[in-house]
Amino acid sequence: MSLKKSRCKKIILSGGGTGGSVTPLLAVARELLTEGLNLAEGLNKSNHDSEKNNWDFVFVGTKKGPEKKLVEEFTCLGQKIKFIAIPAGKFRRYFSWQNFIDIFRIFHGFFVSLRLLKKEKPDLFFSAGGFVSVPLAWAAYFLRIPIIIHQQDVRAGLANRLMAPLARLITVTFEKSLQDYGARAVWTGNPSREAPKDPSVFLGIKRKFNLNPNKLLLVITGGGTGSRFINNLTYESIHKLSEVAQVVHLTGLRKDLEDTKKLLDLPADYQAFEFIANEDAFLLLGAADLVVSRCGLATLTELCELKKPAILIPMPDSHQEENAAVFENAEAAVVLNQADLNAENFTQTIINLLQTENQRQKLSNNIARLMKKEATTVIASFIKEII
Repeated sequence: MSLKKSRCKKIILSGGGTGGSVTPLLAVARELLTEGLNLAEGLNKSNHDSEKNNWDFVFVGTKKGPEKKLVEEFTCLGQKIKFIAIPAGKFRRYFSWQNFIDIFRIFHGFFVSLRLLKKEKPDLFFSAGGFVSVPLAWAAYFLRIPIIIHQQDVRAGLANRLMAPLARLITVTFEKSLQDYGARAVWTGNPSREAPKDPSVFLGIKRKFNLNPNKLLLVITGGGTGSRFINNLTYESIHKLSEVAQVVHLTGLRKDLEDTKKLLDLPADYQAFEFIANEDAFLLLGAADLVVSRCGLATLTELCELKKPAILIPMPDSHQEENAAVFENAEAAVVLNQADLNAENFTQTIINLLQTENQRQKLSNNIARLMKKEATTVIASFIKEII
């Protein structure tokens, strides 16, 4: 039996400002690209070349956000995703002189988006939020290009609320979010790559980063853009932490890491990186005995997929507090309030959990059950139905 080659379908992906709005889009892209290969292998392995290029993706983001690096490192079956940066203004819900400048950026972004979409001729526009996506969604609607919006966080973001009236479909991570979007919303969970089935992969990533397989591993991350607060706590605590675990610290881009390294007398069991390739970062989370993190949904979803015990520190006065509450109520993570934290209680909480294996196992069991499964496959199937 042979597979009939079908027309190549093009999707514009958009998100940015943080890595959180990028990873679910790339997970769905990977699912669509590999689905044809999996089907071909089940029928006739020699035919997979006829299917693997049936999808073409273009990612549109900001010039300065982490999305450019994440997209440029993405590859699947030898296929890359083209990245295009466009002007992006921000809608603020408070007074700022920057609002007057950003109004012009937003309108400029709309006309740039119109030209881009007319040139690329996509079959679908798919966004997981971010203000760079708003003028693109308006342009896509104007050109009658179908729109899918994905809502990751518990609280609906302003960018998604502005795009939602234009969308053919809104997919949401949490059932609670259905009330924000009405009849066009579907509860799917959050797309993520799959955890490796072979545990030796995690030994491999430890070797790659010269980590001791016989010593506990603590991974600390502030997300794609990093957290100065978590970074500073880590620097103050690192000597005590390194007595019980080796530490890999993902500081985030543009967080003056090199200057900090020069000033501090850092222990041998501590490694810090501004940025690690997306696949390596995922595997490091999987290899960790404990993770300390902010509460962006992309990272939280990966922790669920990897069944990782975690300490979460939500960004104050933000949507992350509602994300964290879901995990805390399910006893799926230890949640710490930033306002109450100092180096001493931060260190003690981490050490206590590292030294209590049964508590880490309980968190692992609970976090594994928290998220709805198969989100990536379900959203990919909706895309195929629409186009």
